[in-house]
Amino acid sequence: MTTSLRTTLPAIGLPLLVTLVLLPCMAASITFAQATETSLPGLPQTMQKVVTDTLHGVVIEDPYRWLEDQQSPDTRAWIRSQNGYTQSLLGRLSGGATLRQEIERLLRTEDIGIPKHRNGRYFFTRRLPEEDLDVIYMRTGLNGEERVLVDPHLLSPDHNISVDLMTVSDDGGLLVYGLRKGGEDETAVRILDVDAGEHLPDSLPKGRVWDVSIIPDNSGFYYGRYESEGDRVYYHEMGTDVAEDRIIFGEGYGPEMGIAVELSEDGRYLLFSVHHGSAARKTELYFQDLVAGGEVETIVSDIDASFTGTMGDGRLFMQTDWEAPNGRILVVDLAHPEVEHWREIVPESEATIRRFTAAGGKLLVSYLLDVIPTVSVIAPDGETITEIKAPAIGWVSSFYGQWQDDEAFYSFSAYHVPNTIYRYDLAALTQTVWAREEAPIASEEFEVRQVWYESRDGTRVPMFLTQRKGLQPDGSNPVMLTGYGGFRGVSLPYFSSFAALWLKMGGVYAISNLRGGGEFGEEWHRAGMLDQKQSTFDDFIAAAEWLIANGYTNPDRLAIRGGSNGGLLVGAALIQRPDLFGAVICTYPLLDMVRFHKFLVAKWWVPEYGSADDPEQFKYIYKYSPYHNVRPGTDYPATLFVTGDADTRVAPLHARKMTALLQDATASDEPILIHYNTAAGHSGGRPVSKIIDDMLVQVRFLMWQLGMDPEVLD
Repeated sequence: MTTSLRTTLPAIGLPLLVTLVLLPCMAASITFAQATETSLPGLPQTMQKVVTDTLHGVVIEDPYRWLEDQQSPDTRAWIRSQNGYTQSLLGRLSGGATLRQEIERLLRTEDIGIPKHRNGRYFFTRRLPEEDLDVIYMRTGLNGEERVLVDPHLLSPDHNISVDLMTVSDDGGLLVYGLRKGGEDETAVRILDVDAGEHLPDSLPKGRVWDVSIIPDNSGFYYGRYESEGDRVYYHEMGTDVAEDRIIFGEGYGPEMGIAVELSEDGRYLLFSVHHGSAARKTELYFQDLVAGGEVETIVSDIDASFTGTMGDGRLFMQTDWEAPNGRILVVDLAHPEVEHWREIVPESEATIRRFTAAGGKLLVSYLLDVIPTVSVIAPDGETITEIKAPAIGWVSSFYGQWQDDEAFYSFSAYHVPNTIYRYDLAALTQTVWAREEAPIASEEFEVRQVWYESRDGTRVPMFLTQRKGLQPDGSNPVMLTGYGGFRGVSLPYFSSFAALWLKMGGVYAISNLRGGGEFGEEWHRAGMLDQKQSTFDDFIAAAEWLIANGYTNPDRLAIRGGSNGGLLVGAALIQRPDLFGAVICTYPLLDMVRFHKFLVAKWWVPEYGSADDPEQFKYIYKYSPYHNVRPGTDYPATLFVTGDADTRVAPLHARKMTALLQDATASDEPILIHYNTAAGHSGGRPVSKIIDDMLVQVRFLMWQLGMDPEVLD
């Protein structure tokens, strides 16, 4: 969900997989600074204003509907009181200084992004250890002089405005970048004349903008933009008022559709992709020959399958699950785009095709075989030239390169291995390290292994475990379990400062490959969506039971964490099996599934979840919706919700309402808390100083609830 920016942006947060892990069986626990017997501060009382709905004959009472109004004085007062309550508890815990120092060590390191090459120039982002935000650089030649192009630190005193490197013109003379406030999805687009060091007047106002493509002579550009009536593709002529930009594609499509646009490298063809919802089961493809001045022509519009395409040398290469659930790749001659002329060049196999890139006159095809990644270099006629193997079990990024170049870049990392960017020479078929990030973790002391377990219905599900070498399961290890299970998202171990901290503290980090994801192709995805969504939750709960049954941990030492669609996952697990977990962290979540589709861009996700407006879909949605299945008098585990005002993707109202409802319903003495950031959201872009603060909140909560020693890092 997070290929084209458009197809990842509204997909709720692909994988958002950062979580944690710790040292075996600590006798001492994190304590209150004054004394453990000190009484806890009083829980703020939340008023109830019951609103009653009747849906398909079912009466539904909602006592916290008023918290949906984000800007009302009552909601703002509630946020302030809840944040104060959370801080009053966590602020009294000891060990904060030690934890902050270690978090600073992990996060205050250099961070560098995969470069975009144009005309001998390499454009990339870098954040130095002492900096808060990514800065956009340009390097002349592979090893030449570098200079700063855009430094966002100069744009806001609180470093709440970040930059996204979007694209570069073919001649390397124009840089297109986005300005993002907090974690909002919306960006304001700016264009920089690289040589003159001046901005062009051709900026785009703040909005959901993606797929900016400058035409070869730099006289204009195409872009996609979200409007209230649906996605639209525009053309902007340089030097004109953007208000006069003309729509060239998308009219007639509603907000439930997603539209991507790609300009071929030679500037001749435009490719339009219409996705029937996020992780769509159906995609339409169209193209336009700009040189011939022809009309928009159809490639595919009437097949219920997913298609993603990219141009190369006047041809369209398409990845599809049509008659191939594990994926295959077809080639289309644009002079004869009819289906009878399509030709298969990469057939379906037992491995799942994750994605592909066309670069250096070749195809770089990323596969997953039992969730272990490999990459094949394939000629345009389908002949396999060689394979690129990952150095360990971990995460291999998408490749970035151009058809006319002889190089492509990708990155590799694992939970215990910091990010390394490789340059792959597509002529010599060799690779070298372009950049390697450093982090204070001894990678050789840890290991990743894969285990398999049975879910409730007997389905075998894989899970990755990362831990210190030699760690012995003794039934009391602190364990963090996470997952995603939706939108074809793939959960692979990748480097995260959060996970690295947990590992250094001696714990076990577990990530399960749940149904609903894309680990085993489209059949695995469909087995965890719509009326099969409960299978995702069953898989996650079975993972927790396996960890307990196999002696890794016990319910008091098992934590779960998930965000976005993963927030729905842990919310459902929390409600369905509260006895299994010692602590829950639920970030930027979907929780009121009866009303989710009414807010922000959530209509885009209806093909994945369904809609309560449909009487048949309502039945299964209402049955699992976490908000509607909270039971008063239940002993719920300690839970921390995390969200913020700037989440313009998943409405923060889900976390607000669920916090209030659980606080009222729980019969246990365990805290139900919310950490609500008034300047952060779903899409990243936060300064490192703020990430440090937020990580400290979550780790202290976990150490407190799992009974861990704050001195373990001394």
